[in-house]
Amino acid sequence: MAHESRYFSLRLESLRALGSWAADCAERALSVYEKYAHSDFRPRAAIEGIRMFAGGGKRTAQLRSLALSAFSAAREADDPAAAAAARAAGLAASSAYTHPLADVQQTKHIVGPPAYSALALELNQGGDHSIGDHEVIWAIEHVTPEVREILLQMPAREIGRTRLENIMYKIDGSIRGRHWLHDA
Repeated sequence: MAHESRYFSLRLESLRALGSWAADCAERALSVYEKYAHSDFRPRAAIEGIRMFAGGGKRTAQLRSLALSAFSAAREADDPAAAAAARAAGLAASSAYTHPLADVQQTKHIVGPPAYSALALELNQGGDHSIGDHEVIWAIEHVTPEVREILLQMPAREIGRTRLENIMYKIDGSIRGRHWLHDA
């Protein structure tokens, strides 16, 4: 039987909380990209754009353009770590456009920024999985209840075949299963 997607309520304030957390996650790997392409500020501009939105700014076409520019920077990078860092920034900026659709593909707007950031830092250190795992822990420790509530409206990710897919799976599962002290 086919799974039908459904829509859910998603407040602008929840998207702002998501954008702030996504920016925090993506910014942790920004130096990887800037070391690779020190005169290309597209990923930084994307993070600055989502921070403006998260701080109360409008969701504009400019923010969408900043996200797309960061994705272009990722495609142009021939260094996998730098490309992952730029993708983290692009996904952070595009988190403002998360659809209130219960679809597993929408979870990438949530788990993508920390996952690509973790992968960028890991690849930058020769593929050391402990580096990526440390970043996943950081992201989980800093996730907000608003971000968790958005994710809980969507289907859970399944384990994947690639390291990136498995990082996303771990972040998704950890956010869903995290014990929230303030809820007790």
